[in-house]
Amino acid sequence: MSDTSSNQMWGGRFAAGPDAIMEAINASIGYDQRMAAQDIAGSRAHAAMLAAQGIISDNDAQAIREGLLTVLSEIESGDFAFSTALEDIHMNVEARLKEIIGEPAGRLHTGRSRNDQVATDFRLWVRDQLDAAESGLLALIRALLAQAEAGADWVMPGFTHLQTAQPVTWGHHMMAYVEMFGRDLSRVRDARKRMNENPLGAAALAGTGFPLDREMTATDLGFDRPMANSLDAVSARDFAIEFLSVASISAMHLSRFAEELVIWSSAQFRFVTLSDRFSTGSSIMPQKKNPDAAELIRAKIGRIFGANVALMMVMKGLPLAYSKDMQEDKEQVFDAADNWMLALAAMEGMVKDMTANRAELEAAASSGFSTATDLADWLVRETGLPFRDAHHVTGALVALAEKKGCDLPDLSLKEMQAVHGNIDQSIYDVLGVHNSVASRMSYGGTAPTRVREQVARWQENLA
Repeated sequence: MSDTSSNQMWGGRFAAGPDAIMEAINASIGYDQRMAAQDIAGSRAHAAMLAAQGIISDNDAQAIREGLLTVLSEIESGDFAFSTALEDIHMNVEARLKEIIGEPAGRLHTGRSRNDQVATDFRLWVRDQLDAAESGLLALIRALLAQAEAGADWVMPGFTHLQTAQPVTWGHHMMAYVEMFGRDLSRVRDARKRMNENPLGAAALAGTGFPLDREMTATDLGFDRPMANSLDAVSARDFAIEFLSVASISAMHLSRFAEELVIWSSAQFRFVTLSDRFSTGSSIMPQKKNPDAAELIRAKIGRIFGANVALMMVMKGLPLAYSKDMQEDKEQVFDAADNWMLALAAMEGMVKDMTANRAELEAAASSGFSTATDLADWLVRETGLPFRDAHHVTGALVALAEKKGCDLPDLSLKEMQAVHGNIDQSIYDVLGVHNSVASRMSYGGTAPTRVREQVARWQENLA
């Protein structure tokens, strides 16, 4: 396409044309060309509606719609020459359309403005990203469910303050992340439903005198309804901020899990082995296997958080309706979306490929006095001690085991009875880690039976 100068698009008022600095600061084509498919979809729907309303002829609408498909084909094949002088994706497409079909191209913009056009394009693009995030989250959840089902009865230490607390199961730990990412999935779906309204037809800010059928374009573009206020339609970017907010919460969950994978795959823990596909070696230390994918997820999350804050800063002081500041709404959203989708895909790959080291998990679960709470509960149930007294007795037994350099099950019955005379042989039934996790039968507990129930519930819901 020809690099037509922007003064030809704007007419006489800008006959001299902007200087190079103004052109550089004003242009957005370097990044908003990513919305080409959405821009063309919106224009095709608008042209069809204009013809249906008798605002333009059927022949012109057909020429416009077919010409736009040609433009889309050129863009998708890499044969389209984008022009900075034409500022943005909208004018680049329209200028090329005029080269292809001539005078009818000038009728496409009837009853609309770049303000409602870009608002429509951006909503469509963000909606597509929410759909992609839904797919990514579903894939990750399914990978976690497979891990949970396989290890529903594998014991491992549960932590608070990164200190051994009580035994849990591998399946239970995986299901904790299923619940987190499940809430992310709910937020994605909720955000999509809320933002699925059509700005097209709001024109510059006040609506238009042309008899537009905004319901028709809403239906054609998959929106639930037209936006009800033209000022709001062109100036709202809360849908993009909500996208970034949802992405930030999900990214935080990804980062927490990534941190655990970094810890778990270390030589000090050896809880999991990550596949070679998601690890790298060291250039100097041949024994190293670095969890680079997890570390990069943990790092990239900051870009998503930053994008969320950046867009709120852009929008926080803008009066209605449109201001050029809002051109700065896209780059950070594009970058955040890229990094969120990449992090979701990488985490799914790691979870699918990783191997939980069952023996290491069980050995760790059996150390660090992880069944101390079970001992205290036993004292309450079997001897009638108040829990605070049982807590004190258990603390004394833990101190004794520490002094001897052993764990609680290694203390003799005589040693335990020296601390509290009513302890009997049945205490050893609760000090094993498998007995401990099996006893946690409350709803939401770590017992293998409960874990399998939750896995089945999720599998049914996803089906």
